[in-house]
Amino acid sequence: MKPSARIDSSPSHRWKVLAAGVAANAAFSVAFSGIPMTAVLMRTGYRLDNATLGLVLGLMGLGIAVSELPWGLLTDRWGDRPVLLTGLGATAAALVGMACLAAPSGSQVPGIDWLGSGLLLVGLLGGSVNGASGRAVMVWFAEGERGLAMSIRQTAVPLGGALGALLLPAVALRFGFAAMYGLLAALCALSALLAWAWVHEPAPSAQRAASPIGAKPARQDGPLRDARVWRLVAGIGILCAPQFAVLSFGTVFLHDFGHAGLAAIAAAMTVVQIGAMAMRVWSGRWTDRRRNRPAYLRACSLLSVLLFSALAALALAGEAAGGASGPLRALLIGLLALSGICVSAWHGVAYTELATLAGAARAGTALGMANTSVFLVCFLTPLGIPHLLALRGWPLVWLVAAACAGAALPLLAAAAKPAQAKASKAALSRST
Repeated sequence: MKPSARIDSSPSHRWKVLAAGVAANAAFSVAFSGIPMTAVLMRTGYRLDNATLGLVLGLMGLGIAVSELPWGLLTDRWGDRPVLLTGLGATAAALVGMACLAAPSGSQVPGIDWLGSGLLLVGLLGGSVNGASGRAVMVWFAEGERGLAMSIRQTAVPLGGALGALLLPAVALRFGFAAMYGLLAALCALSALLAWAWVHEPAPSAQRAASPIGAKPARQDGPLRDARVWRLVAGIGILCAPQFAVLSFGTVFLHDFGHAGLAAIAAAMTVVQIGAMAMRVWSGRWTDRRRNRPAYLRACSLLSVLLFSALAALALAGEAAGGASGPLRALLIGLLALSGICVSAWHGVAYTELATLAGAARAGTALGMANTSVFLVCFLTPLGIPHLLALRGWPLVWLVAAACAGAALPLLAAAAKPAQAKASKAALSRST
Protein backbone atom coordinates (compact mmCIF):
# COMPACT_ATOMS: atom_id res chain seq x y z
CA MET A 1 0.00 0.00 0.00
CA LYS A 2 1.48 3.37 -1.05
CA PRO A 3 1.81 6.14 1.50
CA SER A 4 -0.68 8.97 1.11
CA ALA A 5 -1.69 12.12 2.91
CA ARG A 6 -4.00 10.12 5.12
CA ILE A 7 -1.30 7.73 6.27
CA ASP A 8 0.72 8.64 9.35
CA SER A 9 4.44 8.36 8.60
CA SER A 10 5.61 10.32 11.64
CA PRO A 11 8.40 8.81 13.74
CA SER A 12 5.98 8.13 16.59
CA HIS A 13 3.82 5.95 14.34
CA ARG A 14 6.46 3.21 14.51
CA TRP A 15 5.22 2.36 18.00
CA LYS A 16 1.72 1.75 16.64
CA VAL A 17 3.20 -0.52 14.00
CA LEU A 18 5.07 -2.36 16.74
CA ALA A 19 1.88 -2.63 18.82
CA ALA A 20 0.01 -4.13 15.86
CA GLY A 21 2.86 -6.61 15.33
CA VAL A 22 2.82 -7.57 19.00
CA ALA A 23 -0.96 -8.06 18.86
CA ALA A 24 -0.71 -10.25 15.74
CA ASN A 25 2.03 -12.43 17.20
CA ALA A 26 0.32 -12.65 20.59
CA ALA A 27 -3.02 -13.68 19.08
CA PHE A 28 -1.39 -16.50 17.15
CA SER A 29 0.86 -17.41 20.08
CA VAL A 30 -2.20 -17.97 22.28
CA ALA A 31 -3.04 -20.71 19.79
CA PHE A 32 0.31 -22.39 19.10
CA SER A 33 1.71 -21.96 22.64
CA GLY A 34 -1.61 -22.18 24.48
CA ILE A 35 -3.13 -25.28 22.92
CA PRO A 36 -0.29 -27.49 24.28
CA MET A 37 -1.16 -26.15 27.74
CA THR A 38 -4.39 -28.16 27.40
CA ALA A 39 -2.43 -31.34 26.63
CA VAL A 40 -3.72 -33.24 29.67
CA LEU A 41 -7.33 -32.28 28.88
CA MET A 42 -6.83 -32.97 25.19
CA ARG A 43 -5.46 -36.42 25.92
CA THR A 44 -8.67 -37.22 27.83
CA GLY A 45 -11.19 -35.35 25.67
CA TYR A 46 -9.93 -36.72 22.35
CA ARG A 47 -8.98 -40.13 23.86
CA LEU A 48 -5.35 -40.00 22.75
CA ASP A 49 -2.25 -41.83 23.90
CA ASN A 50 1.05 -39.97 24.40
CA ALA A 51 2.39 -40.79 20.94
CA THR A 52 -0.75 -39.55 19.18
CA LEU A 53 -0.87 -36.50 21.44
CA GLY A 54 2.69 -35.66 20.44
CA LEU A 55 1.79 -36.04 16.77
CA VAL A 56 -1.21 -33.70 16.84
CA LEU A 57 0.61 -31.11 18.94
CA GLY A 58 3.47 -31.19 16.45
CA LEU A 59 1.28 -30.78 13.37
CA MET A 60 0.64 -27.11 14.02
CA GLY A 61 4.40 -26.57 14.21
CA LEU A 62 4.82 -28.50 10.96
CA GLY A 63 2.28 -26.24 9.27
CA ILE A 64 4.15 -23.15 10.42
CA ALA A 65 7.49 -24.63 9.31
CA VAL A 66 6.21 -25.42 5.81
CA SER A 67 4.64 -21.99 5.31
CA GLU A 68 7.15 -19.63 6.93
CA LEU A 69 9.56 -19.25 4.01
CA PRO A 70 6.80 -18.74 1.38
CA TRP A 71 5.15 -16.17 3.67
CA GLY A 72 8.51 -14.45 4.16
CA LEU A 73 9.14 -14.24 0.41
CA LEU A 74 5.62 -12.88 -0.12
CA THR A 75 6.20 -10.31 2.63
CA ASP A 76 9.31 -8.97 0.89
CA ARG A 77 7.37 -8.82 -2.39
CA TRP A 78 3.93 -7.58 -1.24
CA GLY A 79 4.70 -5.79 2.02
CA ASP A 80 3.68 -6.37 5.62
CA ARG A 81 0.06 -5.20 5.52
CA PRO A 82 -1.40 -7.55 2.85
CA VAL A 83 0.30 -10.59 4.37
CA LEU A 84 -0.84 -9.83 7.91
CA LEU A 85 -4.44 -9.18 6.86
CA THR A 86 -4.62 -12.28 4.68
CA GLY A 87 -2.97 -14.57 7.21
CA LEU A 88 -4.84 -13.41 10.30
CA GLY A 89 -8.23 -13.44 8.58
CA ALA A 90 -7.70 -16.92 7.18
CA THR A 91 -6.43 -18.22 10.54
CA ALA A 92 -9.56 -16.92 12.26
CA ALA A 93 -11.70 -18.72 9.67
CA ALA A 94 -9.77 -21.98 10.17
CA LEU A 95 -10.29 -21.80 13.94
CA VAL A 96 -14.03 -21.26 13.46
CA GLY A 97 -13.99 -24.39 11.29
CA MET A 98 -12.28 -26.31 14.09
CA ALA A 99 -14.89 -25.13 16.58
CA CYS A 100 -17.59 -26.52 14.30
CA LEU A 101 -15.95 -29.74 13.10
CA ALA A 102 -13.04 -30.74 15.35
CA ALA A 103 -14.28 -30.27 18.93
CA PRO A 104 -15.51 -33.16 21.12
CA SER A 105 -19.02 -32.78 22.44
CA GLY A 106 -20.45 -35.20 24.99
CA SER A 107 -19.93 -38.70 23.70
CA GLN A 108 -19.09 -37.45 20.21
CA VAL A 109 -15.33 -37.42 19.66
CA PRO A 110 -14.11 -36.22 16.25
CA GLY A 111 -11.62 -38.38 14.42
CA ILE A 112 -7.94 -37.72 14.72
CA ASP A 113 -7.92 -36.66 11.05
CA TRP A 114 -10.18 -33.66 11.79
CA LEU A 115 -8.09 -32.53 14.76
CA GLY A 116 -4.77 -33.07 13.02
CA SER A 117 -5.74 -31.43 9.73
CA GLY A 118 -7.29 -28.48 11.58
CA LEU A 119 -4.14 -27.82 13.61
CA LEU A 120 -2.00 -28.24 10.49
CA LEU A 121 -4.13 -25.67 8.62
CA VAL A 122 -3.97 -23.21 11.51
CA GLY A 123 -0.18 -23.51 11.42
CA LEU A 124 0.00 -23.04 7.64
CA LEU A 125 -2.05 -19.84 7.78
CA GLY A 126 -0.85 -18.41 11.08
CA GLY A 127 2.80 -18.62 10.04
CA SER A 128 2.20 -15.40 8.12
CA VAL A 129 2.47 -13.20 11.21
CA ASN A 130 6.10 -13.91 12.08
CA GLY A 131 8.03 -12.66 9.06
CA ALA A 132 5.59 -9.85 8.25
CA SER A 133 5.67 -8.26 11.70
CA GLY A 134 9.46 -8.71 11.89
CA ARG A 135 10.01 -6.95 8.58
CA ALA A 136 7.81 -4.08 9.79
CA VAL A 137 10.15 -3.59 12.74
CA MET A 138 13.19 -3.53 10.46
CA VAL A 139 11.76 -0.88 8.10
CA TRP A 140 10.30 1.37 10.82
CA PHE A 141 13.06 1.25 13.47
CA ALA A 142 16.68 2.41 13.26
CA GLU A 143 19.65 0.20 14.10
CA GLY A 144 20.15 1.61 17.60
CA GLU A 145 16.66 0.56 18.72
CA ARG A 146 15.91 -2.51 16.60
CA GLY A 147 17.08 -4.92 19.26
CA LEU A 148 14.64 -3.45 21.76
CA ALA A 149 11.81 -3.24 19.21
CA MET A 150 12.33 -6.79 17.96
CA SER A 151 12.55 -8.09 21.52
CA ILE A 152 9.31 -6.31 22.41
CA ARG A 153 7.75 -7.93 19.36
CA GLN A 154 9.10 -11.29 20.50
CA THR A 155 7.53 -10.81 23.94
CA ALA A 156 4.26 -11.45 22.12
CA VAL A 157 5.13 -15.15 22.01
CA PRO A 158 5.45 -15.67 25.79
CA LEU A 159 2.65 -13.12 26.34
CA GLY A 160 0.36 -15.22 24.19
CA GLY A 161 1.66 -18.36 25.88
CA ALA A 162 0.92 -16.90 29.32
CA LEU A 163 -2.59 -15.94 28.27
CA GLY A 164 -3.03 -19.39 26.78
CA ALA A 165 -1.82 -21.09 29.96
CA LEU A 166 -4.19 -19.00 32.06
CA LEU A 167 -7.25 -19.07 29.82
CA LEU A 168 -7.33 -22.09 27.54
CA PRO A 169 -7.30 -24.93 30.11
CA ALA A 170 -10.05 -23.18 32.09
CA VAL A 171 -12.14 -22.48 28.97
CA ALA A 172 -11.69 -26.03 27.63
CA LEU A 173 -12.51 -27.57 31.01
CA ARG A 174 -15.58 -25.44 31.71
CA PHE A 175 -17.01 -24.65 28.27
CA GLY A 176 -15.43 -27.23 25.96
CA PHE A 177 -12.96 -27.18 23.09
CA ALA A 178 -15.42 -25.50 20.70
CA ALA A 179 -15.51 -22.41 22.92
CA MET A 180 -11.72 -22.50 23.14
CA TYR A 181 -11.30 -22.51 19.35
CA GLY A 182 -13.91 -19.76 19.05
CA LEU A 183 -11.99 -17.58 21.52
CA LEU A 184 -8.79 -18.07 19.52
CA ALA A 185 -10.61 -17.08 16.31
CA ALA A 186 -11.88 -13.87 17.94
CA LEU A 187 -8.35 -12.92 19.05
CA CYS A 188 -7.00 -13.37 15.50
CA ALA A 189 -9.84 -11.28 14.06
CA LEU A 190 -9.20 -8.49 16.58
CA SER A 191 -5.49 -8.39 15.77
CA ALA A 192 -6.35 -8.23 12.04
CA LEU A 193 -8.34 -5.06 12.76
CA LEU A 194 -5.30 -3.48 14.44
CA ALA A 195 -3.10 -4.43 11.47
CA TRP A 196 -5.63 -2.89 9.10
CA ALA A 197 -5.65 0.34 11.10
CA TRP A 198 -1.93 0.81 11.75
CA VAL A 199 0.36 -1.29 9.56
CA HIS A 200 1.58 0.22 6.29
CA GLU A 201 4.87 0.94 4.55
CA PRO A 202 6.65 4.08 5.82
CA ALA A 203 7.28 7.05 3.57
CA PRO A 204 10.58 6.77 1.64
CA SER A 205 12.24 9.40 3.84
CA ALA A 206 11.27 7.54 7.02
CA GLN A 207 12.45 4.24 5.58
CA ARG A 208 15.83 5.74 4.64
CA ALA A 209 16.21 7.03 8.20
CA ALA A 210 15.47 3.60 9.63
CA SER A 211 17.78 1.84 7.17
CA PRO A 212 20.85 4.06 6.72
CA ILE A 213 22.82 3.88 3.50
CA GLY A 214 25.77 2.19 5.18
CA ALA A 215 23.72 -0.71 6.53
CA LYS A 216 23.92 -3.22 3.69
CA PRO A 217 23.04 -6.91 3.72
CA ALA A 218 25.80 -9.43 4.18
CA ARG A 219 25.33 -10.65 0.57
CA GLN A 220 23.73 -8.85 -2.34
CA ASP A 221 22.29 -12.09 -3.81
CA GLY A 222 20.06 -12.65 -0.79
CA PRO A 223 20.00 -14.59 2.49
CA LEU A 224 19.13 -17.90 0.82
CA ARG A 225 22.70 -18.04 -0.53
CA ASP A 226 24.48 -16.77 2.57
CA ALA A 227 26.16 -19.54 4.56
CA ARG A 228 26.40 -17.41 7.70
CA VAL A 229 22.66 -16.75 7.61
CA TRP A 230 22.05 -20.49 7.32
CA ARG A 231 24.34 -21.23 10.29
CA LEU A 232 22.49 -18.73 12.45
CA VAL A 233 19.16 -20.12 11.24
CA ALA A 234 20.25 -23.65 12.19
CA GLY A 235 21.47 -22.51 15.62
CA ILE A 236 18.18 -20.72 16.30
CA GLY A 237 16.17 -23.81 15.35
CA ILE A 238 18.21 -26.25 17.43
CA LEU A 239 18.17 -24.00 20.50
CA CYS A 240 14.36 -24.02 20.28
CA ALA A 241 14.19 -27.80 20.89
CA PRO A 242 14.50 -27.57 24.70
CA GLN A 243 12.06 -24.64 24.69
CA PHE A 244 9.43 -26.66 22.83
CA ALA A 245 10.07 -29.63 25.11
CA VAL A 246 9.00 -27.44 28.04
CA LEU A 247 6.06 -25.88 26.19
CA SER A 248 4.66 -29.08 24.66
CA PHE A 249 5.27 -31.67 27.40
CA GLY A 250 6.08 -29.58 30.47
CA THR A 251 2.49 -29.89 31.67
CA VAL A 252 2.56 -33.65 31.14
CA PHE A 253 5.89 -33.91 33.01
CA LEU A 254 4.58 -31.99 36.02
CA HIS A 255 1.31 -33.94 36.03
CA ASP A 256 2.58 -37.49 35.43
CA PHE A 257 6.03 -37.35 37.04
CA GLY A 258 5.72 -34.47 39.50
CA HIS A 259 2.11 -35.31 40.54
CA ALA A 260 1.32 -31.59 40.55
CA GLY A 261 -2.26 -30.30 40.37
CA LEU A 262 -3.69 -28.32 37.45
CA ALA A 263 -3.48 -25.03 39.37
CA ALA A 264 0.22 -25.51 40.15
CA ILE A 265 0.91 -26.57 36.55
CA ALA A 266 -0.88 -23.54 35.12
CA ALA A 267 0.97 -21.25 37.53
CA ALA A 268 4.36 -22.74 36.60
CA MET A 269 3.78 -22.41 32.87
CA THR A 270 2.50 -18.86 33.31
CA VAL A 271 5.68 -17.98 35.22
CA VAL A 272 7.72 -19.40 32.31
CA GLN A 273 5.94 -17.17 29.82
CA ILE A 274 5.97 -14.01 31.93
CA GLY A 275 9.62 -14.53 32.84
CA ALA A 276 10.52 -15.05 29.19
CA MET A 277 8.64 -11.91 28.24
CA ALA A 278 10.51 -9.79 30.79
CA MET A 279 13.88 -11.28 29.82
CA ARG A 280 13.29 -10.62 26.12
CA VAL A 281 12.65 -6.92 26.69
CA TRP A 282 15.64 -6.59 29.02
CA SER A 283 17.96 -8.50 26.70
CA GLY A 284 16.97 -6.44 23.66
CA ARG A 285 17.73 -3.17 25.41
CA TRP A 286 20.90 -4.50 27.04
CA THR A 287 22.39 -5.83 23.80
CA ASP A 288 21.44 -2.64 21.92
CA ARG A 289 23.54 -0.68 24.38
CA ARG A 290 26.48 -3.09 24.53
CA ARG A 291 26.32 -4.34 20.92
CA ASN A 292 27.08 -7.86 22.07
CA ARG A 293 24.26 -9.93 20.56
CA PRO A 294 26.40 -12.95 19.55
CA ALA A 295 28.00 -13.18 23.01
CA TYR A 296 24.56 -13.01 24.66
CA LEU A 297 23.24 -15.81 22.42
CA ARG A 298 26.18 -18.04 23.31
CA ALA A 299 25.69 -17.34 27.04
CA CYS A 300 22.00 -18.32 26.84
CA SER A 301 22.93 -21.54 25.06
CA LEU A 302 25.57 -22.48 27.65
CA LEU A 303 23.30 -21.69 30.60
CA SER A 304 20.54 -23.78 29.02
CA VAL A 305 22.92 -26.74 28.85
CA LEU A 306 23.59 -26.45 32.58
CA LEU A 307 19.94 -25.99 33.59
CA PHE A 308 18.55 -28.88 31.55
CA SER A 309 21.36 -31.14 32.72
CA ALA A 310 20.38 -30.28 36.29
CA LEU A 311 16.72 -31.01 35.46
CA ALA A 312 17.72 -34.42 34.10
CA ALA A 313 19.68 -35.14 37.28
CA LEU A 314 16.73 -34.08 39.43
CA ALA A 315 14.37 -36.31 37.44
CA LEU A 316 16.80 -39.20 37.92
CA ALA A 317 16.81 -38.52 41.67
CA GLY A 318 13.01 -38.55 41.61
CA GLU A 319 13.01 -41.95 39.93
CA ALA A 320 15.46 -43.30 42.52
CA ALA A 321 13.25 -41.98 45.33
CA GLY A 322 10.21 -43.74 43.88
CA GLY A 323 8.41 -40.56 42.83
CA ALA A 324 8.35 -36.82 43.31
CA SER A 325 6.70 -35.49 46.43
CA GLY A 326 7.05 -32.56 48.82
CA PRO A 327 10.33 -30.65 48.46
CA LEU A 328 11.37 -32.60 45.36
CA ARG A 329 8.15 -31.64 43.58
CA ALA A 330 8.75 -27.98 44.43
CA LEU A 331 12.32 -28.23 43.11
CA LEU A 332 11.10 -29.82 39.88
CA ILE A 333 8.53 -27.08 39.32
CA GLY A 334 11.03 -24.32 40.09
CA LEU A 335 13.83 -25.74 37.94
CA LEU A 336 11.50 -26.43 35.01
CA ALA A 337 10.27 -22.82 35.17
CA LEU A 338 13.83 -21.45 35.35
CA SER A 339 14.95 -23.64 32.46
CA GLY A 340 11.98 -22.56 30.37
CA ILE A 341 12.66 -18.88 31.00
CA CYS A 342 16.35 -19.18 30.10
CA VAL A 343 15.75 -21.07 26.88
CA SER A 344 13.03 -18.58 25.84
CA ALA A 345 14.88 -15.35 26.63
CA TRP A 346 17.04 -14.93 23.53
CA HIS A 347 14.63 -14.86 20.57
CA GLY A 348 14.42 -11.10 20.02
CA VAL A 349 18.20 -10.76 20.10
CA ALA A 350 18.70 -13.65 17.67
CA TYR A 351 16.08 -12.39 15.23
CA THR A 352 17.56 -8.89 15.30
CA GLU A 353 21.01 -10.28 14.59
CA LEU A 354 19.65 -12.37 11.73
CA ALA A 355 17.61 -9.54 10.17
CA THR A 356 20.58 -7.15 10.46
CA LEU A 357 22.82 -9.68 8.75
CA ALA A 358 20.33 -10.14 5.89
CA GLY A 359 19.41 -6.44 5.51
CA ALA A 360 16.05 -4.74 6.10
CA ALA A 361 14.87 -5.20 2.51
CA ARG A 362 15.25 -8.98 2.80
CA ALA A 363 14.36 -9.36 6.46
CA GLY A 364 11.09 -11.14 5.62
CA THR A 365 12.95 -13.90 3.79
CA ALA A 366 15.58 -14.29 6.53
CA LEU A 367 12.98 -14.40 9.29
CA GLY A 368 10.97 -16.87 7.24
CA MET A 369 14.06 -19.09 7.03
CA ALA A 370 14.52 -18.88 10.80
CA ASN A 371 10.89 -19.62 11.55
CA THR A 372 10.93 -22.57 9.16
CA SER A 373 13.80 -23.97 11.20
CA VAL A 374 12.10 -23.11 14.50
CA PHE A 375 8.76 -24.68 13.69
CA LEU A 376 10.25 -27.74 12.03
CA VAL A 377 11.80 -28.31 15.45
CA CYS A 378 8.40 -27.47 16.97
CA PHE A 379 6.96 -30.38 14.94
CA LEU A 380 9.76 -32.85 15.67
CA THR A 381 10.12 -32.16 19.40
CA PRO A 382 6.69 -33.34 20.63
CA LEU A 383 6.85 -36.16 18.10
CA GLY A 384 10.13 -37.44 19.54
CA ILE A 385 9.51 -36.98 23.26
CA PRO A 386 7.15 -39.98 23.66
CA HIS A 387 9.82 -42.23 22.13
CA LEU A 388 12.45 -40.90 24.54
CA LEU A 389 10.01 -41.47 27.40
CA ALA A 390 9.47 -45.06 26.32
CA LEU A 391 13.23 -45.60 26.03
CA ARG A 392 14.44 -44.17 29.36
CA GLY A 393 11.89 -41.79 30.83
CA TRP A 394 12.11 -38.11 31.75
CA PRO A 395 15.84 -38.03 32.62
CA LEU A 396 16.64 -38.86 28.99
CA VAL A 397 14.18 -36.24 27.69
CA TRP A 398 15.89 -33.44 29.61
CA LEU A 399 19.38 -34.75 28.86
CA VAL A 400 18.63 -34.64 25.13
CA ALA A 401 17.28 -31.10 25.62
CA ALA A 402 20.62 -30.14 27.18
CA ALA A 403 22.48 -31.76 24.28
CA CYS A 404 20.46 -29.69 21.78
CA ALA A 405 21.38 -26.48 23.59
CA GLY A 406 25.02 -27.56 23.43
CA ALA A 407 24.78 -28.35 19.71
CA ALA A 408 23.47 -24.82 19.03
CA LEU A 409 26.47 -23.18 20.70
CA PRO A 410 29.08 -23.60 17.88
CA LEU A 411 26.50 -22.58 15.25
CA LEU A 412 25.72 -19.35 17.06
CA ALA A 413 29.45 -18.72 17.56
CA ALA A 414 30.23 -19.36 13.88
CA ALA A 415 27.59 -16.85 12.76
CA ALA A 416 29.48 -13.96 14.36
CA LYS A 417 32.72 -12.89 12.64
CA PRO A 418 34.99 -9.93 13.33
CA ALA A 419 34.19 -8.60 9.87
CA GLN A 420 30.52 -8.35 10.74
CA ALA A 421 31.30 -6.41 13.90
CA LYS A 422 33.47 -4.04 11.86
CA ALA A 423 30.78 -3.52 9.25
CA SER A 424 28.12 -2.86 11.87
CA LYS A 425 30.34 -0.32 13.64
CA ALA A 426 31.10 1.46 10.37
CA ALA A 427 27.39 1.55 9.44
CA LEU A 428 26.52 2.97 12.83
CA SER A 429 29.16 5.68 12.61
CA ARG A 430 27.95 6.73 9.15
CA SER A 431 24.37 6.96 10.39
CA THR A 432 25.14 9.23 13.37
